[in-house]
Amino acid sequence: MVRISNFMAMACAIVGLALVLPTAALAQTITEYMLPNASSQPRGITEGPDGALWFVEGADRIGRITTGGAVTEFTIPTGGSGPYDITTGSDGALWFTETSGNQIGRVTTAGSFTEYALPVGTTPYSIVAGPDGALWFTGAGTNNIGRITTGGSITFYALPTAGSQPVWITVGPDGALWFTQQAGNRIGRITTGGAITEFTVPTPGSGVFDITTGPDGALWFTEASTNAVGRVTTAGVFTEYALPTPGNAPLGIAPGPDGALWFTQYIGNRIGRITTAGAITEFALPNPGSQPGFIVRGPDNAMWFPEFAGDRIGRISAPVVATAVPTLSEWAMILFGLILAAGAAIYIQRRQFIV
Repeated sequence: MVRISNFMAMACAIVGLALVLPTAALAQTITEYMLPNASSQPRGITEGPDGALWFVEGADRIGRITTGGAVTEFTIPTGGSGPYDITTGSDGALWFTETSGNQIGRVTTAGSFTEYALPVGTTPYSIVAGPDGALWFTGAGTNNIGRITTGGSITFYALPTAGSQPVWITVGPDGALWFTQQAGNRIGRITTGGAITEFTVPTPGSGVFDITTGPDGALWFTEASTNAVGRVTTAGVFTEYALPTPGNAPLGIAPGPDGALWFTQYIGNRIGRITTAGAITEFALPNPGSQPGFIVRGPDNAMWFPEFAGDRIGRISAPVVATAVPTLSEWAMILFGLILAAGAAIYIQRRQFIV
């Protein structure tokens, strides 16, 4: 009877601890959704105001995919526009760049388009909703940063370094806009008032591309040419992390729900994950040669990414870090678990004295 009682007590202890301790994260699952049209060449992607993911297609379309995988496509009025990036504006519409067409486009969730012409040669790449309610974009061809209001009024700010080729842009933790300068090998910062600061990346010819704000309050960016992920503080202090697999060409990067940064490996055909401490994990995609370009956190807490050559939209599950305060019922369950585990431990200890 002593052995059976001890066994039962130990079982109670395990159950009690199981009620208290968090469950282990599930292994990452990758799902891919084929687009309706061949040679779609999906590029930039963002979370829309309607709970779906919106993306641009090089074949002059704007795509929408639900978290269940249902795809809708809208044809851009201007042919040969070469859309590249997309973001949700403060007006509840989707705004996108037309790199070849030298325009900024706007589309409602119902599929109604408006286009705003830019000066010849602007070559807009990336676009983001700024903290001032306007949209900010990079002018890679004219070496400037542009700003467009939701009413269509456009302003340009020239960069101090000639020929620096600004490519990607994001909102920083300090209320300014941060951007990559690919040819200039710099990270730039511009306030909503137009004041510009530039920081030189330590590694020459790094091929800086995408940039995002990390959960640690720093800016994280990809180095496509030197196969690394970089980090820069708002004070301009750099750290660079080389990828374990050579020749991956990291492109897109975005914060995940787990407190880490997730990034695409365009040539390596992988999705990468890097913690704020620099620990890197890589996940191979099911189909070879997919060329994942950009990445974003979806409303379902998974990471979503377009596959440029694969004509697919991919999804990879990500472990979620719980930050919510437990409810009363959850606190009761935790307390019950602790009491159960403690009681079982005391019982086993007493039985040992008796035996």
